Amino acid sequence: MQQQASTPAPRAKQRSERSRPSFFWLLAVLLLPPMTAMMRMRLHGEQLPKQGAFVLAPNHYSEIDPVVMGVATWHLGRLPRFLAKASLFKVPIVGWFLRTSGQIPVERAGSRSHAALRAAEELVEKGRMVVVYPEGSLTRDPELWPMRGKTGAVRIALEQGIPLIPVAHWGTQELMPRYGKKLHPFPRKTIDVAVGKPVDLSAFADGPLDQATLSRATTVVMDEIAELLAGLRGEPAPVDRWDPTKRGQAETGRFDG
Repeated sequence: MQQQASTPAPRAKQRSERSRPSFFWLLAVLLLPPMTAMMRMRLHGEQLPKQGAFVLAPNHYSEIDPVVMGVATWHLGRLPRFLAKASLFKVPIVGWFLRTSGQIPVERAGSRSHAALRAAEELVEKGRMVVVYPEGSLTRDPELWPMRGKTGAVRIALEQGIPLIPVAHWGTQELMPRYGKKLHPFPRKTIDVAVGKPVDLSAFADGPLDQATLSRATTVVMDEIAELLAGLRGEPAPVDRWDPTKRGQAETGRFDG
């Protein structure tokens, strides 16, 4: 009698990271209702991987960007962890939330900034995503296009051999303008978020990760982010990224451009 081929067992459905109990459930209960009342989020483009480590690289032009990006990643099934300014960890209540939810303090300069990258890589090793703003601070571009990037995001991705996924959002400036400190919740704002495909960094993976290589890879990433943003805005992105150093601008602090 001919033996009948066995039917392969169905693959188990991957569960989203947010489905597992965590401190993020409390954050979602506290943050999602007021954010939903203030904004309507529209998600475009790719889905985030349900499991595994990757770097998420968004554009940055409002102080409330991390909250908006946290809501977006939650809706996409992943728990948001950020490289965050170390000064925020000293703020009462805010600092406790940041530490308890596994956010990573990063100093503006000095030896501790290197330690922050090591901490981010530890999250990567545990199969978690980490959000890294490649611009490092709010864009100086007067039209809110992404400015030239710094190399932290691509360094983590290349050193760890994990994907780097670009993302762009638009509309957050209506909720809180660049350098603004007050929310403008009424009328309810629409914020569009576009997730791109992982950036092809294979051309930079085999050589030494020196500053020149990391800078070229970062330019590729910033171009991808700008292209996503152009799609949301319905207009072409500038060919050249805004560079504060070439315009005599400080890297941090308020800039009324």
